[in-house]
Amino acid sequence: MGDGGFSPAFRSCSFYARPVHSQNIRGSVVWFASLAAALGTAAIYPLQPAIAEVGSALGASLGAVGVALACGPVGYLCGLALLVPLVDQFPPRYVLSAQFGALAVALGLNAVVGQVWLLALVLGVLGACSSVGAGLSSVTARLASPDRRATALGIVTAGISAGILAGRIVGGWLSDLIGWRAMLGVFAAGCAVVAVAVLFVLPPAAGANNRGYLATLRSIPGLYRRYPVLRLAAVRGTLWFFAFCAVWSGIAVALSKPPFSYSAEHIGTYAFAGVLGIFATRIAGAWTDRVGARRVILCGLSLAGAASAVLAFALPSTVSTLLCLALFDAGLFAAQVANQSTVLAIEPSAPARFNSAYMVVYFAGGSLGTAFGATAAERMGWPVTVLSTAAVLAGAAVVTLVHRARVDAVSVQVS
Repeated sequence: MGDGGFSPAFRSCSFYARPVHSQNIRGSVVWFASLAAALGTAAIYPLQPAIAEVGSALGASLGAVGVALACGPVGYLCGLALLVPLVDQFPPRYVLSAQFGALAVALGLNAVVGQVWLLALVLGVLGACSSVGAGLSSVTARLASPDRRATALGIVTAGISAGILAGRIVGGWLSDLIGWRAMLGVFAAGCAVVAVAVLFVLPPAAGANNRGYLATLRSIPGLYRRYPVLRLAAVRGTLWFFAFCAVWSGIAVALSKPPFSYSAEHIGTYAFAGVLGIFATRIAGAWTDRVGARRVILCGLSLAGAASAVLAFALPSTVSTLLCLALFDAGLFAAQVANQSTVLAIEPSAPARFNSAYMVVYFAGGSLGTAFGATAAERMGWPVTVLSTAAVLAGAAVVTLVHRARVDAVSVQVS
């Protein structure tokens, strides 16, 4: 069973052949991967602004629709664990094309559902397939040359970040313009087009993993024990994504309460501050290739930590708040690109299972941060909430510094 249950004859076929190395992946392909990642990631978000309209159409309460929408992130975590490793197991363009095709079908089904339980079920599938962005980042890291890996990863990560932002914005705009069902139809058509384009644009690389699929899944938990680099990246990544989600969920609560009492639409406009973070990922990738991941991570954490500390007192000023949010996002997005590049460099020929292991823990931290931010802002107030996140970011920086100190100490002892 070490081969995951597949026969030797099957494992000898072209799907399991050694990879066709393409150390000169074209820039146009990387940018296509970025746009595809943006669309795939955005697919999980467009219904969120239309929750009231969905509830009215399905005859369901807002609470019931909210529970259904929560199935999307749950499915996403499942996709990170179960689907991302497939891009190393089989030819990536076929795997990713199939995922985009499944996204198109799921979006189309959501456009015609009449029961809230069916909406929840399909959203779970939709969430799982929207992990296609993580698959694209794994493939990009595998096919890029080592001296350009972080730069290429930064471009694809910028697409994922843009998808998170644009999914809500475009979804809300199209829902108002043509209705939420037609809006989902537009997203479905886009995913169908990309499903076909992936087959022609991505390089014809073969599967790079010698293990069977089930063996690969079984090996993922053990990666944390075997690779200290992965443990370090997971710890600090989880800490800052916890802080990121806590700030954004907490600020929504803070702005909805007196003395602000902003509407949901008004609060949503604050998300535009995240645009700077999208540009930061592109720059951070290039700088990681030049100066190394550790420096970029520490600079990003320092910037985000300072911005979050100022946020504790800046909320009455919209301009100051938006500026701090922009710097906060830019710092953490930059740190994420640099941190993830260290994970994908552990086994460059087959990085997907490492990416899967990292992203599952990373998003689990984000889920806890979302719950903490909303609860803390409600019970303890905004200043305590955001200063707590600044302390968490300081902890991530300390973990990075202490790890370097241990490495230096070991080097001295060896010499």
